[in-house]
Amino acid sequence: MSVRRIWASLSTFTLAAVAALGMAGTAVAADSAAESAAAGGYVALGDSYSSGVGAGDYLPDSGDCRRSANAYPQLWAAANSPTSFAFVACSGATTSSVASGQLGALNASTTLVSVTAGGNDVGFADVMQNCVLGSEATCISSVDAAIAKMNNSLPGSLDSLYAGIRAGAPSAQVVVLGYPRFYQLSGSCVAGLTEAERAAINNASDVLNGVLAKRAADAGFTFSGVVDEFTGHELCSGDAWLHSVTVPVYHSYHPTVAGQSGGYLPAFRSVL
Repeated sequence: MSVRRIWASLSTFTLAAVAALGMAGTAVAADSAAESAAAGGYVALGDSYSSGVGAGDYLPDSGDCRRSANAYPQLWAAANSPTSFAFVACSGATTSSVASGQLGALNASTTLVSVTAGGNDVGFADVMQNCVLGSEATCISSVDAAIAKMNNSLPGSLDSLYAGIRAGAPSAQVVVLGYPRFYQLSGSCVAGLTEAERAAINNASDVLNGVLAKRAADAGFTFSGVVDEFTGHELCSGDAWLHSVTVPVYHSYHPTVAGQSGGYLPAFRSVL
């Protein structure tokens, strides 16, 4: 049995996170920024990377949205005690479902918003399924199709979502967070995807992050990437902060507890 087929058999289910004075000054500034951000309401919007799929300890009332007690919005709110906190991110969310189902949590007193959205619009779950179960050619073709969506249809969808966020929270600081690269190339993996497939998937993440950053900037929002935080903790690194193919399958290719606390949370805090 081939290595690919062995790995694919694990996926029989459908694949549906100086100087001491200078350091002290930085800490004071960070504390001040956090206090300012917490002075009003915080609303956490987005998809599974914000809801915390993969990090477990799902909140009982979150159902299939799978909002985790270990997700970065929950961790930030617990540490900073905003005057109000609405955690409405949901697994499977697209830009349109965030716009139609989550923006009601925003209001004039909202001072901070975080959001991840875009990966589901371009079919990243389908891409990963095709890459795990199909040939290298099928995988790379799926990646290329996703990149075409990133460049063609996604910008308009993001513009529409971001306009809705601004309308719902006119005075808020809005932080758009990106997605990690999945793989450390030339890493420790001895099975699974080919190196060409891993490189193609990483490139797609970079393209997606570039689109998110551009649309966020044009909307007057802050973009915070997570690639730096996840560097050294990708799949095939030996210390991954992302799940590979796993059970339950919806955890696959999502941040672990460490990915939320060590990756997304610092990326979020760094821009506040």
